[in-house]
Amino acid sequence: MLPVHRCPRCGQGRLYKGLLDVAENCESCGLDYSEIDAGDGPAVFVILFLGALVTGGALWVEVTWAPPLWVHAVLWPPIILGAAILLLRQIKTALIHQQYRKLGW
Repeated sequence: MLPVHRCPRCGQGRLYKGLLDVAENCESCGLDYSEIDAGDGPAVFVILFLGALVTGGALWVEVTWAPPLWVHAVLWPPIILGAAILLLRQIKTALIHQQYRKLGW
């Protein structure tokens, strides 16, 4: 099990300094995070996964209850935003940990 949002080496220091910004180094063991490059990988996974879930959910809501269009406009943006941020942090952390294990920087 991965330490959630923690240093890939020691599992103690914080990996992020903000919402999605990777810190400069580990505050516990001093590991330099400058070599980290998750790239667009997390965004691609989130777009594909969340896009399928939201599309399916919107179709299900439409077929089941047939609400007015404004209900969709109010319902889906907060769900998409919250889920995207949550998934981006999780997937980015997983890819960073995998990169550390494979490259061992």
